[in-house]
Amino acid sequence: MTVAEYNICVDNFADNLFRFIFKNLRDEEQSRDVVQDTFTKLWLKVEDVNFEKAKSYLFTTGYRTMIDWIRREKKNADFEQVSESRLSHDRQYSDLQEILQEALDLLPEVQRNVVLLRDYEGYNYQEIGEITGLNESQVKVYIYRARVALKNYLVSMENLV
Repeated sequence: MTVAEYNICVDNFADNLFRFIFKNLRDEEQSRDVVQDTFTKLWLKVEDVNFEKAKSYLFTTGYRTMIDWIRREKKNADFEQVSESRLSHDRQYSDLQEILQEALDLLPEVQRNVVLLRDYEGYNYQEIGEITGLNESQVKVYIYRARVALKNYLVSMENLV
């Protein structure tokens, strides 16, 4: 890959990669750090990565970098960092976007990631498998289970009121 092709990758894929990472981490600064780290890793392997495969490489590397960050943060969690909204309960007003985010938060990590890649980013099953390291059948199963769980959560009246 040439420097010009690398710059094209930055222009074409940085926003999509950031959006995917941000949907999972919900922390803008950390998401930017993961995206920057991902592009740094691409730059270090710019000679080895084919331009046609750059998008897949970026999302796979970004996904793995994000998973590493999440694992590190779980080990370093501190009670003082827990938000008050997690400790309290207030259901007087809920925006649909907030309810959907709550439903996504309840999903297991792998299900949330495959649903976001499929429904938010528009990847096909094969591309999602390449990014996550799952086979196509596993991707379909996780997406199905996630959609069922989301449906059950969203149609429950107590969650919408």
